[in-house]
Formats: sequence, C-alpha cells, structure tokens
Amino acid sequence: MVITLEPDLEKALIDVASRQGIAPEALALRVLRDRLLGPAQPDESRDEWERRLRSIATDCGGALTDWALSSEGLYD
Repeated sequence: MVITLEPDLEKALIDVASRQGIAPEALALRVLRDRLLGPAQPDESRDEWERRLRSIATDCGGALTDWALSSEGLYD
C-alpha cells in the first residue's frame, strides 16, 4: 500500500520523527498502529473466563467525574 501525504502532513511527520530520532516511516507505522489497533497491553488475565471477557470488552470512552457519579449528579 502506498499512502500519499499532503505537504503539510508530510512536513509534520518528518519534523516529529526527527525530534524523536526515528525514521518518518517508523513513526507513521507507530501512529497508525496505536490509532487503529490501540496500544499493545500485556494480557494479565488470570484464567480463560477473564481472557474471554477482556476479548469482547469495548472501550466506551472517558471516565465519568466523581460529581457525575454522586447522588446530586445522577439526578441533575
């Protein structure tokens, strides 16, 4: 697969890659992998049931604030 970058995106990729001391291609792969597949995390499951539960879990976004979970926050 070949991806053609717009000049401003290519410049940003080269600038960030040079600051990190890696090739622009390696940075692009890292960013795509993190964005599309999520960061790799070690499987810390204790048994098969927990592994299966983790495999079907879905990231639902950010966490609620303490206020949102308080009794006042629930009824507002």
